[in-house]
Amino acid sequence: MSRIVYVNGEYLPEEEAKVSIFDRGFLMADGVYEVTSVLGGKLIDFDGHAVRLERSLKELDMASPVSKEELLAIHRQLVSENDVEEGLVYLQITRGAPSDRDFAFPNPDETPSTIVLFTQNKPGLAKSPAAQKGMKVITIDDERWGRRDIKTVQLLYPSMGKMMAKAAGVDDAWMVQDGFITEGTSNNAYIVKGNTIITRALSNDILHGITRAAVLRFAAEAQMQVEERNFTVEEAKEADEAFITSASTFVMPVVEIDGATLGTGAPGSVAPRLREIYLEESMKAAV
Repeated sequence: MSRIVYVNGEYLPEEEAKVSIFDRGFLMADGVYEVTSVLGGKLIDFDGHAVRLERSLKELDMASPVSKEELLAIHRQLVSENDVEEGLVYLQITRGAPSDRDFAFPNPDETPSTIVLFTQNKPGLAKSPAAQKGMKVITIDDERWGRRDIKTVQLLYPSMGKMMAKAAGVDDAWMVQDGFITEGTSNNAYIVKGNTIITRALSNDILHGITRAAVLRFAAEAQMQVEERNFTVEEAKEADEAFITSASTFVMPVVEIDGATLGTGAPGSVAPRLREIYLEESMKAAV
């Protein structure tokens, strides 16, 4: 059966969904997005994603075509229509489709925003085998634009980073700026030294991860020490553990950086415990 998707107020079979060739998301990457996980048929951290979406739109002076309540209803209907038990809901809002291509923003009163949502089924999302063995990463130069805190659809360089990692035979890449790790291609990065979890502080240099916020809150509640500061590549290679967080991977251990094995080469104790806490607590609050 064909997936049902949402485009500008309509629920449609995916093959009937269309967006104008003049849409600024297509021509200018002038749009923002969010990805919300689904576990047990319910949305994980929806409120956090909705708040970050509002912030991203505000930073780009872009209007939202729907309210938060309408957005929740759309998410729920798509999950229901597509029988998603475990998976993702992808949301994208662009500045719309004016009558022609122009660098100047169109008048929002004349050009409504474009909104698109679709689901992706991901059976086994919560019990990913990768969480048992850990990921391997390489480091690459961070060559993205300067406003990484806005979750835009400008994902070409992160995609290039994924391909660099694939070519190197590993799972992902961590990006480096001025000698310090910023984040992964689609995730926030952490190391563990002794009893301390270390991750880069929030700024324009990294995405303000929704899963990051929840995991750090749960870590504090579990009496784990957290330090938000820059850390170098060498410091990461010498860490006891490392891990990433994102909406689609939750908490995922990292066991190798640029060929250097961390600890025993297997997930340590901190990342698996945080993953367990995150999944347990997030399921309680799922909508």
